[in-house]
Parts: sequence; structure tokens; C-alpha cells
Amino acid sequence: MNAELRIIFMGTPEFAVTSLKELLRAKHNIVGVITAPDRPAGRGRKIRQPAVKTYSIQHDLNIMQPPNLKDPVFLNQLKELNADLQIVVAFRMLPESIWSMPKMGTFNLHASLLPEYRGAAPINWAIINGETKTGVTTFFINDKIDTGSILLQEQTDILPDMDVGALHDKLMIMGGILIIKTIELIQSKDFEPVDQPVNDNKIAPKLNKDNSKIVWTDSLNDIYNKIRGLCPYPGAWTFVYNKNEKIEAKIYKSEKIIEDHNLAFGKIVAGKKEIKVAVKDGFLKILNLKLAGKRRMDTQSLLNGYTFDKESKML
Repeated sequence: MNAELRIIFMGTPEFAVTSLKELLRAKHNIVGVITAPDRPAGRGRKIRQPAVKTYSIQHDLNIMQPPNLKDPVFLNQLKELNADLQIVVAFRMLPESIWSMPKMGTFNLHASLLPEYRGAAPINWAIINGETKTGVTTFFINDKIDTGSILLQEQTDILPDMDVGALHDKLMIMGGILIIKTIELIQSKDFEPVDQPVNDNKIAPKLNKDNSKIVWTDSLNDIYNKIRGLCPYPGAWTFVYNKNEKIEAKIYKSEKIIEDHNLAFGKIVAGKKEIKVAVKDGFLKILNLKLAGKRRMDTQSLLNGYTFDKESKML
């Protein structure tokens, strides 16, 4: 065990669990795990614990779930752990009283090649914007979001048909490996963190109802990238106007068809086995979707029990 180095780990979702696994696999001494409080989730609003907590319980780790990171009692408990280093993966913004506490600093793992795609949803926005490369970055935390000095980076390709779920899982594994390399780098004391240049052209803001809606006047490529960049979560959405009814729908998988036409953008062309939507450079063939009130399904399954009239369109 690397017991000489006392580490506190901070993280919440599944993305962070893989990094924590790598730390334990490398036999690092995790003296504390800080994660979000349990919260209600899902349709039943049942209380659900964070993925990091579930994993930490299984491995008998010391867990803390402070509702307020500035609470004096929590800060005192954190100080008593006497950590040499703190590692943050998919957590919330830390006050200086926390990130400045350990003598070796606090570093964060971010799922982009900083300074590009600072913010809450870097994996999604890299695909939405049609990037062909992305990666993971470790950097020392400072008082601004994702702007600290860079320690290490690892790059990977984004394949043309890759959705955010597949890229998330790839970067999750890469991130765990990079964290171990970063600890080794810090321990070696033979490194010079690199200041980030200013780059506000490519950002990764939080996803919301407005920026996840499909705009049918956009190009075929842009719509296709938005769909795969929001699959499986939260899902690119639109309204379907059919049989004088407007209902909400989410589209999860599609295919591009480059073809000339003179149809209005958003016009639905449905047959017995396929659904196409007219767009600027051709058609978007819908392969997997969910209509409000129905389960998510492939197009063929939907068309077995649902029909579109001649006036149907996407709004």
C-alpha cells in the first residue's frame, strides 16, 4: 500500500467510481471519500445514494456527505484527516478553504482537452459540436472553474457514429489511468504545471431544455451530432405534430441521408418500416425514439402500432 500518501477523494456519479477503483487497485491510501448527499430520484422520488457512496460502502471507506462545503464542523473533520493530496472527479466547485488545505494540493480530472470545453457537460458538447478528438485533463484547482494549471492530458478520437454514452465510458477509463499517472508525477516532484491559455470559444455549459431541443432548420450534420451528443442522456427532443396533436418526443439514434428534395424542413416522411425527416441537406432517418407516454423503441416497433398522417411534421 502507498500508505505514505494520505489521499481524500471527492466525486459523485459513476464516472468518478472508475477513478476511485483505480486508486484502490494501485493500493493508494484513501483516508476519506467526500460525495453528495443522498437525494430523491426517478418517478417514485425514492431516496438514492450517489454511485461513489455505494462503491465506498462496499470497500469500507470513510464516507462524508456534507450538505454545505463551508460548514465549520465539516471543515474541521476534513482537516483532521490530515490529507497530503485531494483528488476531485465529477464533484462540485470547491471553496478555497478546501482546495488549499492539503500540502500537495488538490487536482481535478476533467473530461476534455482543456482549455477547450470548460464547464458542466464537456463530453456532450464535444460531440454536439462535431469534434473529432477529445480527451481527459488533470489540473490543479484554483478559484475559477476548470482554469487551473494543467498537469497531464491524454487524447482520443471521437468516432463518427459514437454517442455520448460510448464516449463517456471511454473517457471514464482513460481518466482513471491518468489519475494514477498524475499522482506519480506529483510524487516525483519533477514537473512544472502549465498555465492554461484563455479559450472561451468552446465551452460546455449545463444542459437544459432550451439547448437540447432539435432545431430543424439546422444542417443535417448539426442535427445528427446533437442527437448523438445527447444520447442516452438527457436526449435530444422535439415536438411531433401528427393528427392535429402536438406531442413531445426524444430522438436517440439517427442516420444521415444526403439527398436533394423540395420539402419543408421538419416534414415527416413515414412508410411501413422507416421514418425520415426533411432537413437542409437531405433527410434524417430516425432509428430510435421515444414519444411522450410510450417507452423508448426502435422505429420498426413504433410503426407496428403508430401511424403518421400526410400533414405530420417535427416542430
